[in-house]
Amino acid sequence: MRLIVAMLLAGTAAPAFAQDHSGHAMPAAPSPAQSECEKEAARHRAMGHPVSEGACAPATQPGEPVSADRHDGHSDMDHSQMDHGQMEAMDHSAMDHQAMDHGAMDHAGMQSSGQAPMDHQAMDHGAMDHGTVDMTPIPLGPPPASAGSGPPSAADAIWGAEAMRASREALRAENGGMKTFWFQGDRAEYRAREGGDGYLWDVQGYYGGDLDKVWFKSEGEGTFGESPEAAEIQGLWSHAIGPWWDLQAGVRQDLTGPERTHAVIGVQGLAPYMFEVDAAAFLSTKGDLTARVEAELDQRITQRLILQPRAEVNLAAQDIPELGVGAGLDSVELGLRLRYEFAREFAPYIGVEQESKVGQSADYARAAGEDPSLTNYVLGIRFWF
Repeated sequence: MRLIVAMLLAGTAAPAFAQDHSGHAMPAAPSPAQSECEKEAARHRAMGHPVSEGACAPATQPGEPVSADRHDGHSDMDHSQMDHGQMEAMDHSAMDHQAMDHGAMDHAGMQSSGQAPMDHQAMDHGAMDHGTVDMTPIPLGPPPASAGSGPPSAADAIWGAEAMRASREALRAENGGMKTFWFQGDRAEYRAREGGDGYLWDVQGYYGGDLDKVWFKSEGEGTFGESPEAAEIQGLWSHAIGPWWDLQAGVRQDLTGPERTHAVIGVQGLAPYMFEVDAAAFLSTKGDLTARVEAELDQRITQRLILQPRAEVNLAAQDIPELGVGAGLDSVELGLRLRYEFAREFAPYIGVEQESKVGQSADYARAAGEDPSLTNYVLGIRFWF
């Protein structure tokens, strides 16, 4: 009987256990959005960013009933669009950037989470400690006096004088001691003038080193269809007496007229203001003393177009009637040539030159039926190799 009464009581109490608990404060299961927030918080902690404990707390408070509408709205939230840069718990000014492992930072994950990427261009790399890099400026000025205080042949103490002798000879030969050959046709021209067109050549060259050279020079002129009016050849030894000047001495042989051989001494080089000067005195086997001074200046209009004024003066210490030379100033030549260098070694030119005999030399020219003053219109080539 008691058993039957207990079963009846249990059957009447069953509906009470099936009542609606939706209004009770039941603990809610973690939502997908909350789990995503916790993953982001864990990532920031791994990077060294402080994150508050309540950053990912659920929207409902303990004891607050959770409705179906609230869960539905919470599940529709897009946490990837959340601005985590506005999290109050992040204090970027306190970040220890030196302890951060930038290689392990997930910059792609930070950008996908909505956080602004780091601006590495704005970082002060100048304040970084580069360690072994020496930023000391290189001093300007001459080397200290102690730089040249050592012995001139210090290597002899290590390798021996015999072993270093061959090296020094090779150094002198390869750096200034080598022999070179140079040849230049300074003037090779056709001359149009009154009384018959003519020609002129003026060539020179040398072979040798920086200090000592053997020079060769030749010049002459004439009228087409006639014998050359003047022709000579010189063989000279040249020695450098300074950075810009060579002292020259040798022999000159005349090839026309009364043949004469001359001893030659002179200087050749570069005068101030870039004048190229060739001056020489000649003493012939007949005792005649003469001199010649030539000067020319290259004025560059462009890198290839060059205007060259030129002057030549001939002098004599005495009258030489057989050569038509008077004492003192014998003759003056003034010319102006314009050349174009297709290559540095090859340059055609045009120009004009005035020849004038002076003093007694002019009288000798008139007596021979010659004009003491001539104007030449020239067309020529200047070359060297």
